[in-house]
Amino acid sequence: MRLSFTKMHGLGNDFVVLDATREALQLSPQQLRFIADRHLGIGCDQILLVEAATRDGADFGYRIFNADGGEVGQCGNGARCFALFVRRRGLTDKTALRVDTLSGRLCLRVLDNDQIQVEMGVPQFGPGDIPLQAAQQQAQYTVDIDGTSLAFSAVSMGNPHAVVQVDDINTAPVKTLGPVMGTHALFPEQANIGFMQIVDRRRIKLRVFERGSGETLACGSGACAAVVCGQQLGVLDASVSVELSGGELVVSWSGPGHTVTMTGPATHVFEGTIEL
Repeated sequence: MRLSFTKMHGLGNDFVVLDATREALQLSPQQLRFIADRHLGIGCDQILLVEAATRDGADFGYRIFNADGGEVGQCGNGARCFALFVRRRGLTDKTALRVDTLSGRLCLRVLDNDQIQVEMGVPQFGPGDIPLQAAQQQAQYTVDIDGTSLAFSAVSMGNPHAVVQVDDINTAPVKTLGPVMGTHALFPEQANIGFMQIVDRRRIKLRVFERGSGETLACGSGACAAVVCGQQLGVLDASVSVELSGGELVVSWSGPGHTVTMTGPATHVFEGTIEL
């Protein structure tokens, strides 16, 4: 099977985007892993599938697959690339899009300054919603890692996130603690682990170890998770600039019951075909 694809990225978080709006496309986990392989395939953090809408009020369907072939419900950087993709391909001329994902409906807006704003949904803090093995909701939890008690916050942004505060993002144990904590029994569906350094109430630095992909240059849902967790702890304002390895996002949240908005760029890299 010969497959046409588009390579895109959002602040270095890179994607292979596939158009399945005219014909259904079913790829096996093995095929997805091959596409994502940086040595043998195209190489990417996630694969995004653009589908025709199946529900009233939606413009498109949006499916997300991690580099390990597993399907997930949310990817903020991918959502911005999704909006750019459907407009570049002439699939729509709308500047406001409603897109259905595994985790619910996203609202995307293409702004005049080449930025794309995503309404990421209402964050869920209940342990059963994250999911997290905990008796009751708390602003912070603790986990024992190799005999050391570690404090973290947790939230679902359509996918599970834990956020750890660190003094220096450059020396944070992202590559060692990230995979251990992300696969801990506390997280039945595993979790994305964010390491957050607070610069001031309006700015943070962030690195994220993503489940199924490892550390990426940027994680949009992770940026949202870090900001809302920081607000819940009373250490961040309503609008925060998030500095990631690949660039900067702006995340805003008005508090419980409100959707989180994330604003940032999306970039088209190249197009091609691959034989599966």
